[in-house]
Amino acid sequence: MNPAVCKFLLLVVCIIIFRTLFSFPGLGGSRQDQFSLFLSSSLSLNSQSPIQNNKFLEVPQIVWGLNNQKIAFARACLTARLLNRTLLMPSLSASLFYKEVDLLEPVAFDKIFKFEEFNSRCKGFIQLGRFSDLTNQTEPFELHKGSGRKWTVERDMDQLKQCKKDPIDQAEVIRIVGKNPFLWHDHWPVKDYAKIFECLDVVDEISAEANKVVSQIRKIGGSLRSGNETNSHVPYVAVHMRIEKDWMIHCKKLEQRSNISQICSSKEEIMERVAKIGGLQKPVIVYLAIADSLLEDSSILSGWEEGLVPFEKKRLGVWDTFNKYPYLVKSAIDYEVCLSADVFVGNSFSTFSSLVVLERTQKLLQMGVQTSCTVDVRWPSYAYTGRMDTTERTDV
Repeated sequence: MNPAVCKFLLLVVCIIIFRTLFSFPGLGGSRQDQFSLFLSSSLSLNSQSPIQNNKFLEVPQIVWGLNNQKIAFARACLTARLLNRTLLMPSLSASLFYKEVDLLEPVAFDKIFKFEEFNSRCKGFIQLGRFSDLTNQTEPFELHKGSGRKWTVERDMDQLKQCKKDPIDQAEVIRIVGKNPFLWHDHWPVKDYAKIFECLDVVDEISAEANKVVSQIRKIGGSLRSGNETNSHVPYVAVHMRIEKDWMIHCKKLEQRSNISQICSSKEEIMERVAKIGGLQKPVIVYLAIADSLLEDSSILSGWEEGLVPFEKKRLGVWDTFNKYPYLVKSAIDYEVCLSADVFVGNSFSTFSSLVVLERTQKLLQMGVQTSCTVDVRWPSYAYTGRMDTTERTDV
């Protein structure tokens, strides 16, 4: 690949990841301010005092979709790190009713992710604690996070810095109160988020269910081919197909606010762009990662180019596997299936898609791959959003 094109594509990947974190719902401040904060070395977490295991930060229940919850969790972790405190294990939300707070279904962090594994991987960087670790020798200090136009990024940071001083710092627990405080201001570079995401590992039950889905995909894919490939080596494509009704409402509003016309993609546009991906060994299974309960279009399996064989959960025969779980677990299984795909295609404006791409990129870096311009690298990822006269691999 032409070096200039390679550099351009690498820049595109960085922009996608930055946009995902900086466009997190409810985020305050201008993009210029946020970009400056990202570049600021004064907020680097590379050197600071060790995390205290006798002082804690407590946060409210974390809400929204799976990957917005992961970002909010990471932001809570980084807030605790800034305060040199252990983060008390937060509650996540199993349901997606983020507007009707009384309908939220809380679920403990360790029901979705491995608690001990997280602390082991993030040792020295972030630490999680349990409420049973508390001695309750002091009253918790309640920290009200601000909101609204007058509550700026700078004010938010000043508030956090005050909490590192006495008498506030004497409290065993600093309890953050307010409506979804981690949907607000951000102070940390992407690399610190990436570090926390590396420490997250889903519990064995979710991993096992995802492996069953992947095995079924490869088994059916193998039956479509004639050759000596074992099922474990049969490739598949995963497409995060964002055409559900909730997304279409959101993306149209986002297009209006951003004055961008390429955020929403129709079913036909997605099919056309997947078909342009070069190098696919056809026939190939195309797994459609989609929130079936929010889908109003029942024709997503028709209209695909010959050689691209689409499967959603019902056709794949794994509907019962998904249907026995709440929203959050369903989404976590889908995430793992997309992560394992030989080729991933997503929406660059989606948190889900962007975090899949980020984790796949981290895998490449851990393998020692510094550039994908000169080698046929594993785990290629593509975006079907934006202007695409020809389909170029993002090489992530």
